[in-house]
Amino acid sequence: MLPKKKHTAFARSRIQVNLSPYQDEVDFSPLDGLEHGDAPLDLVSIADLLRNTFVYPPHSIYRNVKVAGSGFDPAQDMHDNPRFHYLFQSALASPRPAADATDDEELVQTYHRLLCEAADRATSDMRSPWFMQSGGKDSTSMAIAVAEVRPDTTCITYLGGREENEIASARFVARKLGLRHEALVCDVGRAYDRYLAALPRMPLLTADFAALSYVDLATEVKAHHGDGIIDALGADQYFGTPVHNKERLLALLARDLRLPQTMFSSRFISHSFPLCFALSTLQMDRFERYFPGSRFSDSEVDGLFGWNISTCSRQRMDTFHADLDAADSSEAVRRISLIVVESAHIAKGMYASKAMSLRLAYPYCDDQFRDWIFNHVPDDHLIGPRGVNKVLMRQYIAKHFNELPYVKAKGCFRFDLRGLAKQRFDQVYAFAEQTSALLPGAPQWLLAHRNRLDNKYFASKFYLLAITLPWLLSRMHDTHRPPVTAIKERVS
Repeated sequence: MLPKKKHTAFARSRIQVNLSPYQDEVDFSPLDGLEHGDAPLDLVSIADLLRNTFVYPPHSIYRNVKVAGSGFDPAQDMHDNPRFHYLFQSALASPRPAADATDDEELVQTYHRLLCEAADRATSDMRSPWFMQSGGKDSTSMAIAVAEVRPDTTCITYLGGREENEIASARFVARKLGLRHEALVCDVGRAYDRYLAALPRMPLLTADFAALSYVDLATEVKAHHGDGIIDALGADQYFGTPVHNKERLLALLARDLRLPQTMFSSRFISHSFPLCFALSTLQMDRFERYFPGSRFSDSEVDGLFGWNISTCSRQRMDTFHADLDAADSSEAVRRISLIVVESAHIAKGMYASKAMSLRLAYPYCDDQFRDWIFNHVPDDHLIGPRGVNKVLMRQYIAKHFNELPYVKAKGCFRFDLRGLAKQRFDQVYAFAEQTSALLPGAPQWLLAHRNRLDNKYFASKFYLLAITLPWLLSRMHDTHRPPVTAIKERVS
């Protein structure tokens, strides 16, 4: 537990932080001191985390801190009903050139030049950059540019579990490009201990399913005297995200139902991940089903809190309804979902790098590169026939490598969720007991599901508690614990 500190004006102030990766480097200094419990926690934001893995922007884990991410004009007051509008929807693009009016070779050359310039600008203040190389299209494309402008970069690939191993393909790419390559194999105990050590220095909270992986990697970079991280996130939002049959089916299954949780207690269902996932989808809003992973249902979240807080979390979707209503396709809706969930995907890197005092670069979020892709690349080079995504990026990679399986099936930093539940159940249960003033139902949920955590569906929810509870505990000092009954009245 951190030492107590006298109450300050932080709890009364209104703080706003610009979190868009398309802006200048994020300045977290307005949050200095909040880690000592000087700001009130936002219970609805905790519900957001458990329902969706992230806090709905422009809100944050603190009631008096708002964030301006992509789609929000940072000149607005985020505390006073700010307007969300994402300008990089396909329908908003200026007329793009026709495919027969462009030269593929010239497009690839321009792509390379602009990406190299973006990577060079983004890493100009790094002495020893490390590149989070997952092995997919985005990271391979980025590696090509990085090898030209920052050949001193070290690539690092994470092996998080048995489901997918991209180390061999990532190492092949790095070595062919002349880049040093390292691998980090997930050890759930080491990763969780590193997270617990870093969380007092993490300015805000997200429960992204790669958060532990990212902290594990960032700690490794710091231990090897790296001073900056290159991340290949950010291209989907303007390249476009085709909706495939699986996503369409899940959207049809999302019926916004409230199912009795006893359905999940039968042995036949509780030991089947596909059945649990399908039933959980029935309980979701169609838009929220685009968010990845298995999360707590509304009924479960209400049970964790002991009152109907999930309705308050759902009401936060109203901020995005204008853009959703104007969306002219399922792809447009999916693109908005990516911008909203950016609060988790990209923020996890921001929070982890801040905790480790590392610089962070997102070259794909360079506005010059983005604007050229969005306005000057033909439609069929963004999304091709049969929903092939990032056609121009694939052509760029093909100039350097033969077509490989990982180019078709993008991977991610996976994590051994079941191993974490098996190794750290007692520790997380202790956190649940210590934070019961906020989540009185958490200890009971953990005990009731202890024998089901070999199912990734339940292990995913355990992970959300394992991320959220200790962070909350580090901010819950006796003199600053929020009066839960008063907060319930305020948000009801």
